[in-house]
Amino acid sequence: MKIIQINTFPYKATGSIMMNLHRLMQNQGIESYAVWGRGRKPGNEYEISLHDYFGMVYHGVYSRITDKTGFASKRATQKLIDKLKEIKPDIIHLHNIHGYYINIEMLFRHIREQQIKVVWTLHDCWSFTGHCAYFDMIECEKWKYGCHDCWQLNTYPVSKVMDNSEWNYQRKKELFTGLDITIITPCSWLCGLVKQSYLKPYPVKVIYNGIDRNVFRPTESDFRAKHGLEGKFIVLGVASEWTVRKGLQDFIRLSTLLNDDYKIVVIGLTKKQVKEMPASILAMERTSNVQELVEIYSTADIFFNPTYEDNFPSTNLEAIACGTPVCTYQTGGSPESLNHNSGIVLPVGQINIFAAMIRENRSPKYNMKFDIDEAMDGFEKEDMLKNYLTIYRTIGEDADGIREWAG
Repeated sequence: MKIIQINTFPYKATGSIMMNLHRLMQNQGIESYAVWGRGRKPGNEYEISLHDYFGMVYHGVYSRITDKTGFASKRATQKLIDKLKEIKPDIIHLHNIHGYYINIEMLFRHIREQQIKVVWTLHDCWSFTGHCAYFDMIECEKWKYGCHDCWQLNTYPVSKVMDNSEWNYQRKKELFTGLDITIITPCSWLCGLVKQSYLKPYPVKVIYNGIDRNVFRPTESDFRAKHGLEGKFIVLGVASEWTVRKGLQDFIRLSTLLNDDYKIVVIGLTKKQVKEMPASILAMERTSNVQELVEIYSTADIFFNPTYEDNFPSTNLEAIACGTPVCTYQTGGSPESLNHNSGIVLPVGQINIFAAMIRENRSPKYNMKFDIDEAMDGFEKEDMLKNYLTIYRTIGEDADGIREWAG
């Protein structure tokens, strides 16, 4: 069996899922290929980069003017199609296909003509809207019946001039329906949305993202001593990108409600954001050192994820695997990674409640003790990978190469 995966990057959360799957399949003797739009150079013949800098820049500008994300990048997509013709995959596994690197008309025309089976992991809602990747914050329901007059043109993927949300919706609906597609969502929340969209005729499976517990585990460190935080109650926030929907403003609000016995630590900020943070917050840029991140997770007393829109954030699992309880909002799939012992779920924006809770219960690890093995049951990398291989086996016509492992 030949399987080819496609994603924007070979790293970050979605890229890591792709590459973990890729390596596992290769270890099981499956002919696996990983394709990405931009990022590092390929390391071998089974890694394929579609990188086209000028094409990407043009696609970004084109999208900002016309609102037609996914309808440029013809040169890079032709390179992909040439590879698909050469490899002749049994299954194409799509991850994020937005990000200014692929032409969805060309790709899906080829899939339709060649009748290729598709597994599509949705990491957001872009596949069934006319513009946006998320719509929770504005409580929009136009995606259920047909987008038009978009209220979120200034959100990713940004359009500064035109509103083509109605055209995008109809064109994507034509391209993405009537094929042999199995949809995977990383949480039940997104699964429920898919079943209300034009993708509802397809089978939808929930496979939770999993993390490597050989990496994310309770770890001693000198983080407190290094930053003068001995005796402080540490509230930690981590994100790869701190946008409005990730709730950075709520950390700033929280800092006004806590005294010097507490310290808020926020990781993943840009240089500009670091400068803008109040002195009461220990503001740090994104770290590429995973071990350092593990040590900080392990040191914190509670992990706070005030996301207003999200799918299934892996940061929750990373904190729990390091023995740190989580507090998050009742939004998207974020609460699905918590059980009654490992975390707290609050109504969106209830900073006052959160501040009162930690003031009342101030003690190491927020006075919450939980069994990490129990909390991580079903959320480990091995669980995720095995479930994907089972999907491949189920939809593949000749799955001898994976039957023994996944069966």
